[in-house]
Amino acid sequence: MKTFYALLLVAARASLEEEVASLRAEMKAQKELIETQQAMIKELQPLGRQLQTWVTQAQLTAAVTALQNTDYNLGGALDSAWLCLCGALVMFMHAGFGMLETGSCRAKNASNVLMKNLVNVCVGTLGWWLFGWAFAYGAQNGNGFIGTTGFAGFDFYTQDQTTGVITPSSCTADGCQSVMLMWFFQWAFCTAGATIVSGAVAERVKSPTYAIFAFFMASFIYPVIVAWTWGGGWIATVLDVGYMDFAGSGVVHLTGGVAGLAGTVVLGPRAGRFTNPEEFECHNLPLVVLGTFALWFGWYGFNPGSTLAMHDGATGAMAAQVAMNTTLAAATGGITVFILRFAIQKKYDVGGLCNGILAGLVSITAGCGNMECGSAFATGLIGAFVYQGGSMLLQKLKIDDPVDAAPVHGFCGIWGVLACGLFDWGKGFDYYHGWSGFGCMPVSTTDSSCKPGLGGSAIGAQFILIIMVIIWSGSLSAITFLLLKLTGTLRISEEVEAVGMDSHHHSPPKAYSLNAGAGAAGGTGSGSAPLGVLPSAPAGSASNPKDAWGAKADPV
Repeated sequence: MKTFYALLLVAARASLEEEVASLRAEMKAQKELIETQQAMIKELQPLGRQLQTWVTQAQLTAAVTALQNTDYNLGGALDSAWLCLCGALVMFMHAGFGMLETGSCRAKNASNVLMKNLVNVCVGTLGWWLFGWAFAYGAQNGNGFIGTTGFAGFDFYTQDQTTGVITPSSCTADGCQSVMLMWFFQWAFCTAGATIVSGAVAERVKSPTYAIFAFFMASFIYPVIVAWTWGGGWIATVLDVGYMDFAGSGVVHLTGGVAGLAGTVVLGPRAGRFTNPEEFECHNLPLVVLGTFALWFGWYGFNPGSTLAMHDGATGAMAAQVAMNTTLAAATGGITVFILRFAIQKKYDVGGLCNGILAGLVSITAGCGNMECGSAFATGLIGAFVYQGGSMLLQKLKIDDPVDAAPVHGFCGIWGVLACGLFDWGKGFDYYHGWSGFGCMPVSTTDSSCKPGLGGSAIGAQFILIIMVIIWSGSLSAITFLLLKLTGTLRISEEVEAVGMDSHHHSPPKAYSLNAGAGAAGGTGSGSAPLGVLPSAPAGSASNPKDAWGAKADPV
């Protein structure tokens, strides 16, 4: 028995010795692994110190600044592409003005109307470059009335006096736009405002005289109104809330409409306008329609482009909202005037439809950036009634406006400025959005909560804008036209007016030949007139060629 226990102890001892040996082997392996890892860590320590040395605070700040500058430059490139495109669209509106005015007037003055539109752009450009930009957007040095720097492109960029290297713009979180970019975009607005006047005084004003007025309009009358408003002048902060005119119902259209009204009143009506009205109907309705479509198309540069930027999602969303509101108001204004004219005349009036579209566009231009689409519909609807009432008022007062420039741009411009305040996004009349767009006007720069009690002040600011534009543009334009009238250089002679300015002053003497279709190719002798030109009345028919067509539309 003792021998048995002895054998068990020997076996147990041998098993324990084997386990101890196994544990020692594992510990040795772990020790070797730890030593290997320590050696690797020791080798990596210099690299770790190198990484820590490279990422210093200054270098991190420099890297972040470089990324920000890249972002700012990309935003600046987007802004530049956007404003160049929109400025070109606004410039294309001159083609619309030219076609609409030419078609609305008589064929014997077509070349002269087209020339005045071209001269208006050229002369207005020089006026804007020499004086207009400086008065509108130059540094006001606290006067709040007019700019005093930037004449003839001076100081548009920074130039190193030693090397001559030019720095065209500086980039910040607000964008990376050059002065030249804004000069180009705002130039398109300036010349568009001056062109409004040309339609109101068409067919009886002397061309050199109108060129003088267009220069004065682009270099002083319009820029001062811009200085008060878009240029950050006194109306921008009036009543502690400031005006709101997103794209220019008041600043551009009312300014041009009032100036045109002053011009047509001083000039007086065309000879026979209210004794033989059928002789003054638009001679080429296709041109009127083409001009209307061109203007509507250009308005998508006029209104959406007035975001003045396209470097982030917020400005993109605002441009889309503006485009939608613009479209709704134009369509609503056009179809409303069309229905009103049909109710009055019992005939379709395409010219009225065209001017109704323009009335809706002018009406929405001020508030397209601070109202929702239902309000845009209401703005266009009411604008149609404003235009129709204004057109009938001028007829009643025997004021001769060949293209209804004053009702479209002046009367609807007034309504557009008022609608901008009345239909503002702000809740009720207590809160106001204005230039804040989708957000409300804050209490202060440090308190972003909505500031209450602004509704009344906002409407008051809109009235101040309207009154000041009428006083400034109306009085200066009237004085200018009166001075030109007193010198005998304003109106053409009765002889020229009777035969037409094209045959008396232009070469060739006709914009197009009314008999160009006679003896058509192939000797058919069909005598069909060219597209868009009314044929001569056949023998024994009514003396007015339009009577042969059975069309008697109101003047556009």
